[in-house]
Amino acid sequence: MNGIGQWLAAQGIAIPSNADLAEAGIALALALIALAAGWWAGRTLGDWLTRLWTERIGVQEDGVGTRLHAICRHGTAAILLAIMAVAWPWHPLAKLGFGFALGSAVAMLAVAVLRGLHLPRWSAWTMAGIAFTAIISRALGGLAAIRTTLDRVGLEVGSTRFSLLTVLTVLITIVLLFAAVRLINRLVGHAILHSKGFDPTQRLLAQKLAAIAVVILAFFVGIDVLGIDLTAFALFSGAFGLAIGFGLQKTIGNLIAGIILLMDRSIKPGDVIVVGDSFGWVNRIGVRAVSVITRDGKEHLIPNENLMTQEVENWSYTDRNVRVRIPVRVAYDCDLKLAQELMMRAAVESPRVLDNPKPNVWLTAFGDNGVEHEILAWISDPESGVGNVKSDVLNRLWLLFKVEGIEIPFPQRVVTMKAPEGGKRR
Repeated sequence: MNGIGQWLAAQGIAIPSNADLAEAGIALALALIALAAGWWAGRTLGDWLTRLWTERIGVQEDGVGTRLHAICRHGTAAILLAIMAVAWPWHPLAKLGFGFALGSAVAMLAVAVLRGLHLPRWSAWTMAGIAFTAIISRALGGLAAIRTTLDRVGLEVGSTRFSLLTVLTVLITIVLLFAAVRLINRLVGHAILHSKGFDPTQRLLAQKLAAIAVVILAFFVGIDVLGIDLTAFALFSGAFGLAIGFGLQKTIGNLIAGIILLMDRSIKPGDVIVVGDSFGWVNRIGVRAVSVITRDGKEHLIPNENLMTQEVENWSYTDRNVRVRIPVRVAYDCDLKLAQELMMRAAVESPRVLDNPKPNVWLTAFGDNGVEHEILAWISDPESGVGNVKSDVLNRLWLLFKVEGIEIPFPQRVVTMKAPEGGKRR
């Protein structure tokens, strides 16, 4: 043993004394206590936070709400380990143990949070690896050496130098800001959604404006953190302006048109509209287009700019009541008064037809084959379709006409055959 000790001493490696080993054992015991406390917090505090998150925000599949147990477990352990690591001037061996435990806890916490925010798996595990390496290096006192090494590997472009440290810093900043933007948008969007002072359109507008504000704020925070001088972009401002003016003209136009639509409330989610050949109810108003779902289940994405420049029929702009016209023809020799009473009865008995305004029957014309009528019925749910209302009323009317003997005329043609003069009839 003395020979091994002399060899290690000759290599410059310090041999821990019994006191150092005892201190390392105490550090190991404290680390195990911190991990146990984290496990207990995940079981108790995690359950409470999960219920609170579900009630207030809701649960997304594989989202933050489903990972709160792991976040509480690793977060609590990381906080306790960080406090223990700085609470005493530990021996390097004890620092190594704390660094390994703390790095592992922070790495698992990063994976739980980033995956809960639906960041790609590779980015979550990359951030976890970087965090673990940084913490374990700091525990060993080698973080400055790693930073120096990364900063040495690089290249110079003009007066600017790019190194591996710069690339790594930019990557970490972008990932963290992206995660923060997603989390803040989720929380702010939920708060606006459950606000009682806004109607649905105002909520949607507030959510989009808040999302834009969060992205702009994150951009300037990133610029400040990375120490980028905005005057460096002065040379590119003209080219960037031209790109917006030409290449992004439609995109910017659709964005502004969407905001205007939400501000003037001419089209709202849930409205029934007709744009060209597209008829359906508005599902959502996006940054680029409005989603319109037809009765066939097809989803049409109509650019916001089209809704600003083209004629749009909004069946529920000021009033959701829509009048349905149902043409009916009866024979000339029928009881006209009875036929009209049956038309009114078929409309009144249809479940989707409103009692107020009440339906009506108009005689519109004396046609070539019969007397033309029009049943006028009102409905309040046009998003459920119009054709099915007509079908229901006409089916009921058919049965009533059959019972009362009212005939529905149809064109009849009589063909007369004449023999030619001097010929014989065959």
